[in-house]
Amino acid sequence: MKKAIYIFVISILIISCSEKYNSPIQVDIASELEQELKDGRLLVIFSPDSTPEPRFGINDEVSSNQVFGMDFEGFEAGNPIILDPESFGYPIEQLKDFPKGEYYVQAFIQKYETFERADGHTVKLPMDQGEGRQWARAPKNIYSTPKKVLWDGENLSLTIDQEIPPVQEPEDTEYIKHIKIKSELLSKFWGRDMYLGAHVLIPKGFDQNPNQYYPLMVFHGHFPDDFGGFRTIPPDPELGEDDYSARFGIYGYAKLQQQEAYDFYQKWISPDFKRFIIIEIQHANPYYDDSYAVNSENLGPYGDAITYELIPFIEKQFRGIGEGWARFLYGGSTGGWEALAAQVFYPEEYNGCFAACPDPMDFRAYTTVNLYEDKNAYFLNGTFRKTPRVGKRNYLGHVSAMLKDMNHKELALGGDKSRSGDQFDIWQAVYSPVGNDGYPEPIWNKQTGEINPEVAAYWKENFDLRYIMERDWKKLGPKLEGKINIYCGDMDNYYLNNAVYLTEAFLEQTQDPYYAGEVAYGDRAEHCWNGDPSLPNYITRLRYNTMYLDKIEERLKSTAPSNFNQQNWTLTKN
Repeated sequence: MKKAIYIFVISILIISCSEKYNSPIQVDIASELEQELKDGRLLVIFSPDSTPEPRFGINDEVSSNQVFGMDFEGFEAGNPIILDPESFGYPIEQLKDFPKGEYYVQAFIQKYETFERADGHTVKLPMDQGEGRQWARAPKNIYSTPKKVLWDGENLSLTIDQEIPPVQEPEDTEYIKHIKIKSELLSKFWGRDMYLGAHVLIPKGFDQNPNQYYPLMVFHGHFPDDFGGFRTIPPDPELGEDDYSARFGIYGYAKLQQQEAYDFYQKWISPDFKRFIIIEIQHANPYYDDSYAVNSENLGPYGDAITYELIPFIEKQFRGIGEGWARFLYGGSTGGWEALAAQVFYPEEYNGCFAACPDPMDFRAYTTVNLYEDKNAYFLNGTFRKTPRVGKRNYLGHVSAMLKDMNHKELALGGDKSRSGDQFDIWQAVYSPVGNDGYPEPIWNKQTGEINPEVAAYWKENFDLRYIMERDWKKLGPKLEGKINIYCGDMDNYYLNNAVYLTEAFLEQTQDPYYAGEVAYGDRAEHCWNGDPSLPNYITRLRYNTMYLDKIEERLKSTAPSNFNQQNWTLTKN
């Protein structure tokens, strides 16, 4: 009875919300797209340009499109959705303050699914659909065809008539294989079947040498739709030098990327190249494009699932050696943090990590915030004024975004329950305890920036990697000796070098044992510098799979058993 009353009330709300909200924006749904729609988030996006589509133009920079967002529940077919005029917006927060003018407008709905988790909480979240939890590209999400309007602040009607199609899965090739397994650990936590996947690069001679077993390289990073940076044919001759990379400020970058991928293939099949397996993991989840590869109260036991379910499965199927001394970790940014975290939390399961430009590993430098001493994340507060805290810069130190703006973008896209699929929300989802409502407990008020010290204390004890190593060095030190390597540009765009400095200070004073690894910085290097001072970032970022091999070789010489073939990195089993 209560459920029926609830549905009735929601229906009345949707039907009559134009009177309740007195809103100028109404969104209709094409009848063929209504049937599977129940809960979700409505986004209304304004852009000064028609290309790219408005949904692809929301970012941290001053060039961002305008978006207003609103959650809804209990949608019933035949009813319009009316945007609440009090819905939070970014960059302009209130609809009443949005200037009149000519714009291209698009309505977008990110669908939520209901999860009845093993911890007793029921939550509504956007499920990954194979695209890597990218709301603007997620299959089953629906949107309107962009429409040019003269916005007068009074009346706007949009019709959602498009649906994003399913993702096409990549096919196996001679060297690249694709796997997906059901994780029993994650399925139990989420109350439904949950899967882990991986793209596997197998060595030359794999099929011809069935008694050879190989070391495993785990390349951590954001969601990969296929194995990247490996190409068996030369670069496309049609690619000209007029292709421009705005990120790196160079022409011909697409062709350069293809050339690097082809060069790697040629190395991979050469007779004197070491033989090993490389994997890129797919672990997208309802909060982000990957899980950060650790156990989390909100995401579930992804660390255990990857280490004890996925990796043993891969090693069994593709003849990995299957022991901790023969597994190595590397990656950049998110992947850099994951490489270090996996090494710290599973110290005997891996034999070394190479963490490039890692996400904050010391929360005294959580980008530009000290979570343990600062009261507010968005402002430096003085007696007579407050100054916005910076969030993003270039190698010259010129600031392009404030921390408040970056978080307000997420608040507009995903609301206050960590559902934006963006950076600060996933950190919060991974590191925070579960709140009373079943969603991540906020580290700070998303609108005002006021920090919650109790949540910060939880983060410290469970996910502050520098603190955990220092706290537990007596136990961890002997297991981590020689395994920790960290690289970061000293002008990282997101100030990630600050946490590296603090971590390095701890590592350099370690005793019994000394950590015996490496920390290095790139001079004036931005995100994501990964350890080679002789080449520019736009080259080295394409060489993760080869650039640490000399250091890995040294590690294997000192730790591998005598029957390991140091010439070609194989172990023969009868």
